[in-house]
Amino acid sequence: MKIIIAPDSFKGSLTAVEAAQAIDKGIKKAFAGAETVLLPIGDGGEGTMETLVAATGGRIQKVTVTGPLQNQVEAAYGVLGDGKTCVVEMASASGLHLVPEGQLSPLTATTYGTGELIRSALDAGFTSFIIGLGGSATNDGGAGMLQALGMRLLDADGRDIGFGGGALNKVEAIDLASFDKRISRSQFTIASDVQNPMIGPEGASHVFGPQKGASPEVVETLDCYMAHWADQIYKKTGTSLHGQPGAGAAGGIGGAFQAFFPSKMKRGVDVVLDYIGLNEELENTDLVLTGEGQVDSQTTFGKTPMGVAERAKDQGVPTIIIAGSVGKGAEALHDFGVVSIHSIVNGPMTLKQAIEGAAELIENAAEQIVRAYFHQSVTQQGRLLV
Repeated sequence: MKIIIAPDSFKGSLTAVEAAQAIDKGIKKAFAGAETVLLPIGDGGEGTMETLVAATGGRIQKVTVTGPLQNQVEAAYGVLGDGKTCVVEMASASGLHLVPEGQLSPLTATTYGTGELIRSALDAGFTSFIIGLGGSATNDGGAGMLQALGMRLLDADGRDIGFGGGALNKVEAIDLASFDKRISRSQFTIASDVQNPMIGPEGASHVFGPQKGASPEVVETLDCYMAHWADQIYKKTGTSLHGQPGAGAAGGIGGAFQAFFPSKMKRGVDVVLDYIGLNEELENTDLVLTGEGQVDSQTTFGKTPMGVAERAKDQGVPTIIIAGSVGKGAEALHDFGVVSIHSIVNGPMTLKQAIEGAAELIENAAEQIVRAYFHQSVTQQGRLLV
């Protein structure tokens, strides 16, 4: 029996690696002789860099950069095992986790640190980049990142604008003279599962602004200012980001990459699955176990369990999902090759109890799942027939 274990993180409780180890323990309690392949996964958001570095035998390089609140923070980029590819996870420099509780500031939060991470990697000689979008505290359309890389964003008086989405309405000229020339000689793969445009009801400000602390009034202001920013980009480059899919990713930084970088956008989960070699590992596999903290209708929009199930289905391998909680619309995943979906919660408990006991709960769920799934292959003594 060969089982692939390919979960995402269970946010707030376990990393993808820890979740995979818990599932493995559960499987081995049921069938000690099972062959298991652990492939912890990210989908472009937080944890993607660590996943890719671990999968390829790479390394992590720490860098001090400007955080979203313009204070100094320690961030990092990853170098894959090939020694040539750099992974930048924007959340490392500009993420929500860097903002203390009660201090969210969507009008002033900046992506400047993300630009500093990229610049540091360029200084180290890298020209091949994977950029993971997600988990950002920012809504500045990538302006801060561009400023860190030498682009000047000027107001009507020819002065540099400040930081954050609240300054975008001041942009009247984009000066590319000092924009880092090394960018045009590099390649950027943008890992993101977000297809939202930059502007409008489905845009960056309206959809993601509230989770970054924006009130309804501030959301309207940010969307208006972002529209002005998109107008200026169109005037300078001829690229219209207003309704462009993916331009609204991570507070609009997706649009900045589309307009000013030699880049291509790919689903984050596909980038990771290609690098960890899931397709090759699926050969002669009997079952795939994947999962994440919350599984619902949103999981069908490029999240890890769906991406894993799609590829397993293509090779005729069934997939079972283990989830912290199962929400509305999760049944849509059956169309992507998912056999069944199981919550780890096995009795009355609080969210705090579920989070604190996640490892044991996942282990128990995995054990019961594989016992049930392979029951026809088990002797009366409970041993697997091989």
